[in-house]
Amino acid sequence: MSSHEDHARPTTLDDVRRALDEAEGRDSVGALPYLRQAADRLTELIDEAMATAVLTGQASLRGAGAQAGLTENAVGPRLARTRTLGAYADDRGRVTAAGVERAKYDLETGQPRQPAAPPAPMRFKPRRPS
Repeated sequence: MSSHEDHARPTTLDDVRRALDEAEGRDSVGALPYLRQAADRLTELIDEAMATAVLTGQASLRGAGAQAGLTENAVGPRLARTRTLGAYADDRGRVTAAGVERAKYDLETGQPRQPAAPPAPMRFKPRRPS
C-alpha cells in the first residue's frame, strides 16, 4: 500500500497487527521496517484517540496526555497531526485549548473545518556535529 493510500483512510488496530505479523519470524534487520510501521500506526491511533477524547469533552488536553503517558506540552503538536483536530492547529503547529473549543463549536454547528493533508510522521534527526 502506498503512503498516499495509507492517509486516505484511518489507521486501525488491524493495520498495527498486520505490520507486527510481518515482523514476526524475520531477523532483526528484516523486522525493523515492519516494527517501525507498527509503531507509526499505533502512534496515529493514540493521537486520534486523544483528539476524540478532548473534542468530546471526555478529557482535557492535560488529562488526555496523562492517559497516553505524555506531558501536556507534547499533546498539542500530536493533535495537530490528527484528522480530527489537525485543521485547528495554530501557526506553531499545535492544537491549543482555544483550538479545541473552536472545534467543539464547529462540530455543534455542523460546520467542522476540513482537514488538510496529514503531515508526515515526526522522525528523529541527529544533531550535526559542532
